[in-house]
Order: sequence, then C-alpha cells, then structure tokens
Amino acid sequence: MNSAVAYPPVNAPAANMFSAPGYEGTVAGGAAYPPLTAPAANMFGNMPGYEGIVAGGGGYLPPPMPVEPVAPPQPGPAPEDWSIPSLLEDVAREAFRSFVSSHCCYSSGPVEDGVITSMEPFNTYRYRLETFTESRSTECAEKPHEGEPADFYTQPAPRPWEVQATAPSLFTNHTEEIRVPFTSSIKECNSCHASGTMQCEKCHGNGNQPCWVCNGSGMRSDERCTTCNATGKTRCTECDGQGKKKCQTCKGKRQLLSYIKLKVEWTNHVEDQLVEQKSGLKANDLHSVSGKELFKNSQYLVYPLLGFPNPGISAASERLVKEHQGKYAQSSRILQQRQTVELIPITKVNYKWKGNSHVYFVYGNERRVNADDYPATCCCVIM
Repeated sequence: MNSAVAYPPVNAPAANMFSAPGYEGTVAGGAAYPPLTAPAANMFGNMPGYEGIVAGGGGYLPPPMPVEPVAPPQPGPAPEDWSIPSLLEDVAREAFRSFVSSHCCYSSGPVEDGVITSMEPFNTYRYRLETFTESRSTECAEKPHEGEPADFYTQPAPRPWEVQATAPSLFTNHTEEIRVPFTSSIKECNSCHASGTMQCEKCHGNGNQPCWVCNGSGMRSDERCTTCNATGKTRCTECDGQGKKKCQTCKGKRQLLSYIKLKVEWTNHVEDQLVEQKSGLKANDLHSVSGKELFKNSQYLVYPLLGFPNPGISAASERLVKEHQGKYAQSSRILQQRQTVELIPITKVNYKWKGNSHVYFVYGNERRVNADDYPATCCCVIM
C-alpha cells in the first residue's frame, strides 16, 4: 500500500515511562500521527522501524502494505439506457398536491385550478466517490485502578498498527479506543494524595452551610429559625455533612492505572459531483434524493472512469479519485473505495394560474417538489 501515516510528536519529558517501541512520543493529551518533533539527541534513530526519524521532524510510520498488488480494473460495461422515462402529468400533479398539503400556509388553488402548459425533463448525472479509511493516534491515559494487572514492558508492546482492532462494516463511521497491551502501570492518585476523598467545594470541608431560610442569622421575623434550630447552619447537601466527597479522578480507588490509549477511527469520506445540472434547481436540493443507478464499482483503490459515454463523469471521476488518494493516504490507511454514477430525474413543470405563469420542479426517485415561487401563500400566526 502506498499510503503512509506520520508519527506522533516526541515531546515527552526525559523520564518518559512510555518507552515501548512505537510509542516513545506518546504524551498526555494525545498526539495525532503527522509531524514528528524529536529532541536534538535522537534516542530512537537506531531502533528497528524508526530509522527514518531525525531531529526536527520526518520519520513517517507507513501502514501495512497490501498482501498482493492491485491490478487496474477494466471499466464496467456502459449502461444501455442512459435516460429515464418522462414524468406523467398526473404523477407530477399528485406530487405537487402532496407538497402543498404539507404546508399549512399554502392554498390548494394552484393545484386544483392550475393548468400545466409544459413539462421539461432535465436529467442530471451525479458521480459519487467514497473513500473508507482507518487512522490511528495515541495518547497517555489514566483510569481508576480496578484490579487490572500492571503489565508495563513485561514484553515488548505492539506498535500502533500492530494492535488488533475489529473494523466495522465497510463505509461506516466508527471510533474505538483500545488500551495498548504491555503499557499499563499503577500509581497513586495525585488529586487526592491516595486518600480516595477530596474536600467538598460547596461547604469548603465544613460539612455545613449558612441556612438558606434565615441567611445564617438563626432568626426569622424576630423568632428562632426552626429550619436550622437557630444555629444559622444546615447540613451540606453536596457531601451529606461529611465535608468530603469521593475523589472524581480515582473514583475513591486511591490508585490509577496509567497506560497508552490507542484511538482508531474509521471514516467514510464522501464527495459528490453533479454533471449537466442545467435545470436551474439548486444543487443542495439534490443531496438528499436518489436516482437511477447506472454504475457502481468497489475495491481497494478504484481507477477513474475514463472513456465513459458522458465526458463530464469521466472528468469528475479523474479529479476526485486523484484528490482522495492523495489526501487521505497521507495520514491514514485506505481500506476501500467505491464510486457510483446515478441519473437523477428532474422535471420542470410550467403551469398557469389566474392568468400568470409559474414553475415547480419534481425531482429524484422520491418525487420531491421545489416551488419557490408558489403563488398562493398566507401568513399564519399561531397564538
């Protein structure tokens, strides 16, 4: 595989507990994989797999190579039918009626009394490219210690791309966080000094607060306050009068498990290109509708649809394939690509109502309607 993943910045302190191979640059807060900023005295230069790391940057860790090279595929057969049957007038009118009925401020007059004068088809091609990628990053993490064994460097830790992770279904977004084996150690909680408790912030450790009824005076309307028994104080509800609360860092466990956390992200990058969109309908209206599928091709790396009957599709395919493979291979591993060509039906309906000409569009397999100049609207105010 030709894709590559840049490695995390090495800016850890000298006494960095995470010196396992492949994780030397892990620091609190995380580090995404591109650029490396190693210290001047490079301590990883001779380590197998890191020979390319130099002071000041460089050193990319490429994802695993494919087992076998991928041969360029031959373009699939061009569909015999590149057209969609014209929309019937009754179908266009029914779509219009449904659209109007969904708007409380639209009168049904143009639907019932309007006369369709012409219908113009504007079939539009949509090329879509999907690139399904996997990216990995690491960071130092801590969690309350709940009996997990401390396995730090009991054997060499697997490098980031060697850690096993189960991918979701193709072209599905998903994120998974994994505790890297052989990087875990146990330490005392610094937040509570290993006591498991913290001073209550609400009562400052006193266990009580000024009475909310008498504002701490002990008196109310020249009488003893019965709420606080004239003491001017009430039990702190935050800590139940204890003055202390369970430490939120260690959850009362007194110890923390420190480890390297691997974050694996599967992302489906989708990009569309409309071809021969000349109807006047806004492109945003077409994002949520489907069309007639003319072509679909899916494999590790797709190749541009050169020589397709419509040159606009070929140009869109060539541009997007080049952009995706150049953009996403730099910081992630491309797992699969898919390209699709659809023919989206668009019908421009011209009609007259009360002597004036108007237009609406019926588009997509869903037969959605756009009627920006609908002539019979009113202002409704709901009290």
